[in-house]
This record gives sequence, C-alpha cells and structure tokens, in this order.
Amino acid sequence: MVGYQEFLSLSQSPDSEERGSAAHLSALAYLNHHGPADEHAALYAALIGFLDDPSVKVRAALAYGLLHSSDAPRPIMLALMHDSPVIARAVLQYSPVLIDADLMGLVTSTPDTAILLAISQRAKLSPRLAAALIGRQEFQLTLRLLRRHEIALGDRLLGELCEALGDDPQGRGALLARKDLPASGRLHLIHKITAALRECRVVRGSLSSERLGRLLRDSTDTAVAAIGEREAIRTSPEFVSDLVGNERLNTRVLLHAVVTGHVMFFADCVAELSQSPRSKVFALLESGSRASLGALLARCGLANGVRDLLTRIVMLARSTDLADDAGARHYVVTVLTEELIAEHEGAIPEELEEAFAYLSEQNILLARKAARGVMAAFAEDTPRQIALPGSRVEPQLALTAA
Repeated sequence: MVGYQEFLSLSQSPDSEERGSAAHLSALAYLNHHGPADEHAALYAALIGFLDDPSVKVRAALAYGLLHSSDAPRPIMLALMHDSPVIARAVLQYSPVLIDADLMGLVTSTPDTAILLAISQRAKLSPRLAAALIGRQEFQLTLRLLRRHEIALGDRLLGELCEALGDDPQGRGALLARKDLPASGRLHLIHKITAALRECRVVRGSLSSERLGRLLRDSTDTAVAAIGEREAIRTSPEFVSDLVGNERLNTRVLLHAVVTGHVMFFADCVAELSQSPRSKVFALLESGSRASLGALLARCGLANGVRDLLTRIVMLARSTDLADDAGARHYVVTVLTEELIAEHEGAIPEELEEAFAYLSEQNILLARKAARGVMAAFAEDTPRQIALPGSRVEPQLALTAA
C-alpha cells in the first residue's frame, strides 16, 4: 500500500523515474477503485496532471497503466493518442477505448506510415476502417490487412485489389489465400498467374513451348471448373453469367467440367446457356433420356456434333466417379476418342476439332495419372518374379588374326 503523502511525494519528485512510478500507480488505482466518489475524482485529476509532465517516461508509464483497459478515461487516451510517436503508436494499437471516429481522421491525414501500421494491428478493425487504411495505397500495409482474414473487406474492394495487385506475386498470394475473394477476382488472378508462368524463364527453359501451352491450358480449365463448382454449391450464378457475358465459356470448358467431375458447374453452365430452371437441368442430367438431353443442349446453341458428344459424356459420367478416379476419366476419354475416330473414319469434322483436340490432350495427361503407382502396387501384391524373354542376340563372327 502507498499512502497519500508518499504518493504526493513521488508525483512531485524531480526524478522522472519516481514520477513515472506515481503515474503508473495512479492509473492502476483509478482502474481498480471501489471507494468513495471524491477519491475517484481525485485520482482522475491526478491522471490529468500527468499528461502535462515534461518527461516522456512519465507519460509512457501513464499510458502503459491504462493501455489495455476499456475503462480508461477517453479524454486521457485521446490526449495520449496525439502524444510522442512511441506513446501514440502503443495507444493506437492497443487501446479498446478508441473507436472508428477517433481513428478515421488520422488514417486519412497522417503522413506517418508507422501510425497507419499501428492502427492496422489493432485486435479488432471494422471493414470501414480497413478500407480507409487500404485506400492509403501503402503496399506493405495493404498486404498486412489482406492477411487478416477475419476482416471482411467486401467484394467490391477485393475486386479492385485484384486489378491493382494482380501483377505482384505477393499481392496475388495474399488475395488468393482469402476465402471471401469473389470468383471473378479469383479467375482474374488465375489468368495473371498463367501469363506470369508463360513468361518465366525457368519454366520456359524446362518445358517445350507446346507442352507448356497444354499444361497451362489444362490448369486454367481446371481452375475455372473448380471455382465454378464452388460458386454452384453456394448457389451463386453470377460467375457463370460473367463467363457467358465475357464469351469465356466454350466447348473445351464444358467438356473439362464433366471430365473432372465438376457436374454442378456444368449444370449451371447448361442452365445459363439454355435459360432453363436449374432444378430441371439437374433432373435431366441425372436421369434424362438421350433425346431429352439432346433437346436441352440444343437450347444452348451448340452445334450438332458437340451436342452429341456432350450427351455421350454425360451418359458415361452417370456410372463412373470422374471427380476422384483418374482411371475412370481415362476410360471415358479413351472411349469418346475412339468412337469419334471410328464414326468419322479419321476425318474429324471442323465443328468437333476443338473438342477432339481437348480429348487428345486429356488422353495423354490422364494416362500418366492413371499409370502412376500401378506397377508399384502390382509388385507389392505379386511377389513372384517376372519371366523375362531370353536373349536373341546372334553370336558375332570372330575374325582370324592378320
């Protein structure tokens, strides 16, 4: 316990260390006070007095005592918020007393990046305050806020950031890590990543141009289908509407959606193209006859050959697990490829060239995926030795010595 006279002696001491101790003690006493009202008022007056102390140490000790309390006096915390930088940063970062109205003026006017950084590290940030901080266009500050996934930034702001940071690898990574990133923004970043990989010297030096193009096309198609599947699960049709409106939905994307098992995305695409109810499209894809499927796809404006091909792949997909089984995918693609070659006697019609090229690419990729681990698994289950054929090398004729 510290008596009043001892406290008064400390607070009037010429030693800043002793005055700092008095400031800290008075802060703790004020926050934990349960006595008479006049005593509480006296403690409050003492706190006010320490605000005018010439020593930063004393004012810092006062701030430290009040810093984390929601019961700290607002006038005192507002004064400390404009104190020396080391005190101001601590108050701005930790004090729960401050509200958005107290901080917004600083966010929009201060030239001190350290002050903005302190505010960005507060335990709780409202979307409005976070948007104001991002509006300062400080790259590292924006990255820090993007990595705080608990702060809802809104689709509009995130879409703008995708446009602004799409060419920066760190910015793309921070944006793609957010679960609330809108689908259109995610697709935009996927295209940016594809372009960056295409121009990367290490990647270009490792793969031939043709193979790199195939891999990037396949990866982009898979990303589009995966994003579309997630949006379909959320019953959000805007993504597919944007694809159709921007003419990014083609035969290759439709085929890839079915081949990779993203059937809900495929259903949304068909519903958007045919302008049919989503429930009706799901029913026809699940159990409709070949004729009814053909009629549905005809409403999508697809060519006859493409309609027939999509009808076949839907019928095959009903009995196989295309989402997780690479072997099943390889089987379906192989069957479709062989049927096309046989029906058209090797002369694939022009309307099916894009689809046939896609199936041929997938045949190679899926064959590799399906073959991985097969021999290892076979060797584990089959301990017997493989009988290798004998050598058929003819004995060489020995020449006599000269």
